[in-house]
Amino acid sequence: MILKQFAYLAHWILTLDTAAFFSFLDFAQTKSRRSKTGLALDSFYSVIKFRISIMEYFQFGFFLANNDVRSTYVGTPLLEEYQLRVNPKSERHYLHNKIDFLETYAPFIKHGYATLDDLRANSGAAAKVLTNKSGKIVLKSTFGEGGDKIQIMSAGGLDSASVIKCLTATGNDFIEEYVVQHSDLARLAPTALNTVRIITQLNGDDDVEILGTILRISIRSSVDNWHKGNMASAVNVSTGIIDGPAFYMDITKSDERYHPVTGVEIVGFKVPFWQETLRMAKSAALHNKKNRSIGWDIAVTDQGPDLIEGNHNWDKVLWQRAAGRGLKPLIQAYV
Repeated sequence: MILKQFAYLAHWILTLDTAAFFSFLDFAQTKSRRSKTGLALDSFYSVIKFRISIMEYFQFGFFLANNDVRSTYVGTPLLEEYQLRVNPKSERHYLHNKIDFLETYAPFIKHGYATLDDLRANSGAAAKVLTNKSGKIVLKSTFGEGGDKIQIMSAGGLDSASVIKCLTATGNDFIEEYVVQHSDLARLAPTALNTVRIITQLNGDDDVEILGTILRISIRSSVDNWHKGNMASAVNVSTGIIDGPAFYMDITKSDERYHPVTGVEIVGFKVPFWQETLRMAKSAALHNKKNRSIGWDIAVTDQGPDLIEGNHNWDKVLWQRAAGRGLKPLIQAYV
C-alpha cells in the first residue's frame, strides 16, 4: 500500500497544475503562517498518509487541520476503489454513454433529443427538438464530461441538414432541447441551467441513502460546472433550503452569501420542487441497480424536475467541500 502511495505521489507531482499549486501555497501560508517549504512537505506526507492528491491537501484545508480531522476525508485513491466496487466497469456505460443513459432513464427525462444517426436516417427527427419552447438547442457528445464540447445555439432557421453540419463541425453527436429552468433559479443565476447534484447510494437492502445534495450556481458561464469557475452550495436535504454561503473550487476566492452578478441572496434560497426532485433521484437510483452510487444532475423547471445526467465518478471534492467536513464514514462500509 505504501509503495502504491509513493507511486501516486509521483503521479501527482508529474501532473501538477503548477500555477494553481503555487497560488494555493501562497494562500495556505497566509492562513496558517507556516513556511512554504513546510507546507509543501506536509502535502507530500499527506498524500502518502491520508491517500489524497497534492491539490486535495489544499482543497480540504489540511494545512489547518490535525491528523484526526485529515483521516476523515476521502481522497482520490479511496474514492476510485469505492466507485469501482459499487459501479462496475462493465455497467458504467448506462451512465458514461449519454445515449445509453437517455434510453435507460427515459421515464425521468422530460426534454427531447435526437442523435446524429437519427438525423441522418430521418430528416424529420430534428423537428421535435428544434421546435421546443426555449428556441434553443444543446449540442453534446456521447462521451463528453465536465461540460466539454457542449454548444448552446439558437434553433431559429435550422433544419436537419444544418444541425448535422453543426454537430460534425463541433465534434458532437447528438442534440437536446434546451431546458428552461424554473423562474426562481433564473432569477438567481440566469446564464446557465443550474442543476442540483444529488448523490445516492443503494445499501444492502436496496434502500436509497442520500450522500449529498448540492446546487451548482453559474456566474457568467453558459454551463454550471463547478470546475469552470462557477460556485456551489450545499442544500439542506430535509428542506431544500441553502443554509450556507456558496463556495468556489479556487480556495483563494471568498465564499459568497449573495450572487456576485445578480445580487440575489444565496443563503436562504429554496430550491423549487425539492421533494419532487428528491423523489426523482431516489426513483432513478432504483430504476437500474447495476450502478449503486450515482451523482445525479437534475434540472428544475416551472413544471418540475427533469433528469439531465448521472455520474458514476462523481466529485469527492465538491461533495466534501459542500459538507464542510470529511465524509469517509459514509462510504467506508462499501469499500
